[in-house]
Amino acid sequence: MTDSPDSPSFRLAYVPGVTPAKWVRIWNERLPDVPLQLLQVSVAEAFDALRDGSADAGLVRLPVDRTVFSAIPLYTETTVVVVPKDHVVTAAEEVTLADLADEVVIHPLDDVIGWDRPPGEPAFERPATTEDAVELVAANIGVLVVPQSLARLHHRRDLTYRPVTDAPESGVALSWREDATTDMVEDFIGIVRGRTVNSSRGRTQPEPERKQRSEKGDGRKPAAGARKGAARGSSGAAKGSRGGSGGSKGAGARRGKPKRRG
Repeated sequence: MTDSPDSPSFRLAYVPGVTPAKWVRIWNERLPDVPLQLLQVSVAEAFDALRDGSADAGLVRLPVDRTVFSAIPLYTETTVVVVPKDHVVTAAEEVTLADLADEVVIHPLDDVIGWDRPPGEPAFERPATTEDAVELVAANIGVLVVPQSLARLHHRRDLTYRPVTDAPESGVALSWREDATTDMVEDFIGIVRGRTVNSSRGRTQPEPERKQRSEKGDGRKPAAGARKGAARGSSGAAKGSRGGSGGSKGAGARRGKPKRRG
């Protein structure tokens, strides 16, 4: 996608469990003239959407193919086990994988944990989706281990969940095709990284404001080292401006430890 008048929108894909609302709100505040279009996709579809240009960027689950895509890890989710409310697991605040050793653990085909070997006993068959797996948990077929956001997404009143302290975790990242890093992608990167309006890259800063800042300076605070250097420079200038022997003495002074004689 290019930044042209013919394509003024930004298309963001996101996978189940990810909530982009906060970043979308900030985008709408900063770039009200550039609509942000949300595209909900499955985990399997996310990278296809980025690859074929259906989306400009995506909130996806790790891992990411770094030979094709760039990615900024955003956060890692707690892994939980979803169980019926009257299940024995609910007696504890949290559990371990060993606590699930005798349980039938449902392993859906769209699993995002990436197990080397899922815990517990395998179910008779693997359901197609996490949503289907939740239905099986409600029918007392087994339990389900998922990221916490998916447990919340598929919440049912007859089910609950508990953290699994030693289970693998699922990470969420902002990703985009490496050869398609547009100005609008840079704008969204700035938003997810928490940059302010003045420090964000791309087109988030209106033209009149950029012009005003160029006349007054960029308004950013110098780094600590730069401030110290400036302070030393102004101090030296003040001493030099006194003139007479004081000025000569200031010019010849040396900082630091004296050298030892050989």
